[in-house]
Amino acid sequence: MAALIRLCVALLLALGLLPALPAQAARGSWTITGFPGGPSAELVLDPQVGTLALAVTRGGVRVLEPSPVGIVTERADLSQGLRFRHRRDRVVAEHYTTTVGKRLKRWALMREAAFTFENAAGARLDLVVRVAHDGVAYRYRLPEDHGAVLRETSAFTPAQDATAWLAVHRRDYENPFLQYPVQSAPAADFMVPALFENGGTYLLVTESDLDGRYSGPRLTHEQGSGTYRLQLWDPQVQVGGPLATPWRVMIVGDLATVTESTLVDDLAPDSKVRDTSWIKPGQVLWTWLAGGREAGQSLDLQKEFVDYASARDWPYVAVDAGWYFLKDQWDVTDPQWPTTSWIPQLVEYGRGKGVEIVVWIHFRDLDTPEERALWLPTLRKWGVRGDKIDFMDAESQERLRWYDEILPATGENHLMVNFHGSTIPKGIHRTWPQVMTMEGVHGGEKRTLTTAHLTTLPFTRNVVGSMDYTPMAFQRPARPTSDAHELGLAVTYESGLQDLAGTVASYQTRPEAERFLEQVPTAWDETRLLSGRPADHVVLARRSGDRWFVGAGISGAARTLDVALGMPHGRWLVEVVRDGPAGLVRESQVVDGPRGRLSVAVPAEGGYAAIACRWHPGITTCDR
Repeated sequence: MAALIRLCVALLLALGLLPALPAQAARGSWTITGFPGGPSAELVLDPQVGTLALAVTRGGVRVLEPSPVGIVTERADLSQGLRFRHRRDRVVAEHYTTTVGKRLKRWALMREAAFTFENAAGARLDLVVRVAHDGVAYRYRLPEDHGAVLRETSAFTPAQDATAWLAVHRRDYENPFLQYPVQSAPAADFMVPALFENGGTYLLVTESDLDGRYSGPRLTHEQGSGTYRLQLWDPQVQVGGPLATPWRVMIVGDLATVTESTLVDDLAPDSKVRDTSWIKPGQVLWTWLAGGREAGQSLDLQKEFVDYASARDWPYVAVDAGWYFLKDQWDVTDPQWPTTSWIPQLVEYGRGKGVEIVVWIHFRDLDTPEERALWLPTLRKWGVRGDKIDFMDAESQERLRWYDEILPATGENHLMVNFHGSTIPKGIHRTWPQVMTMEGVHGGEKRTLTTAHLTTLPFTRNVVGSMDYTPMAFQRPARPTSDAHELGLAVTYESGLQDLAGTVASYQTRPEAERFLEQVPTAWDETRLLSGRPADHVVLARRSGDRWFVGAGISGAARTLDVALGMPHGRWLVEVVRDGPAGLVRESQVVDGPRGRLSVAVPAEGGYAAIACRWHPGITTCDR
């Protein structure tokens, strides 16, 4: 594989698609060139005060104005008084696979420039900048121990007439995204990611490779300012030697480039789980909104959910918090205490029906080595396939170190993981492929949802990794979506374990939703944005094998969504499930692959879901 990568890099150089590495630039200003049509970065050292600033340009348009770069530790101020020492360039080319995401097979190709600076006391700072076709990233490397990190001076200044989509910072990332002009956004701390747009070019600020070596970020904004400054969760980040900080990531391009980007995973460390054959994404019948605590405390009700999941060919049922409250009745001093739970009986029943079990567990019962040594092997012994761990509610260094401990432990016990009340994916899917999804979203459990927020999520939170929004709660009266819009979320929202939140009765009264949900997968070979605008509408297509699935939703007034499908050559059967006068209806048409268009009239707050498969005479449905 390494030889193949080197051959591809050589070919790109020969074709002029990968610019040759630059000669040493004049001191004081350096350009890191990218790829044709992609962004480039410029690093500037102020000769008077020795401060660094980074700017990003794409297509001759300044996407990020010169923005401060630097880091301050207990023993060294590496944000000013810096002197340039040298620069080293290389090409980074990697191939990897994931278990979930926008596409399972990935190629990562980036230009890297590593700059070395020193301050007057001889303290060294390495600034590593990478440029890819879809963005720019940088990180700080401290080759020597300079004590605790006190702060970064990292900041982001988008174009001053840009539009922003921001969510006020919350420890579990569960706040809605709202639209503001860049400068007049309120004084607040905002979550990362944050999205900015100027003249059709988008900038998504996020991060990659965050773990217990460091501390989680937020963006601090002062009203009237166009600059968003990075602030760390902890006032001091403890460091016990050399340090490489997380990547500060800027995904840059048109909206399709941002939406389809895998840059966050591309920057992350390789997988630490060698055998991934036991990791299987899929649809989950999630029983909390469908039945609450009562359902979680009843083996009989859970068996009924298993029966329904089996009939739909859904591979998983998730038993939420209800079962877990019964543990207070168990005698944990008895060595055989786990056998008093009915979960093993449910697992055995489910396997007879082709359905596996996922169970909820509270963080407080996994926050010590002793508890993890008790619970995780017990779940594996019971035959549970995954655990939904809830209420971490922090990105402090201490809590991130807990993730560093629970991740290898779940891998060793062959438990797939769904983190709730958590941080968000920051390359975790590449490094720990058993992490199937994470919450970190103002999602389907909330009662204050708007379609403006829902049509922003594909371009913000879901860009960085799997998102457990928990769609399909058709029974909820406060739901802002039409039925077809809600159904389309099964495609527009990517999640390795897609927790479906509807009641059995709500599905049974919507047979077209049942049929579609029986077909749609949760792992994808390709993802393409067909049309969209944050807080306005989204039409997203994803491919699994030889079939395409389309999800669409709008915010606001009724309209017709007309999009070019851009399918491969040939004839395609497209089945659309849309909102009809009396409920969901299905319509079919045959389209030409490259030239075919899909035009669907949708009601206010509406949308649609669609399946496309190869057509030839005699084919009348995409069912399998």
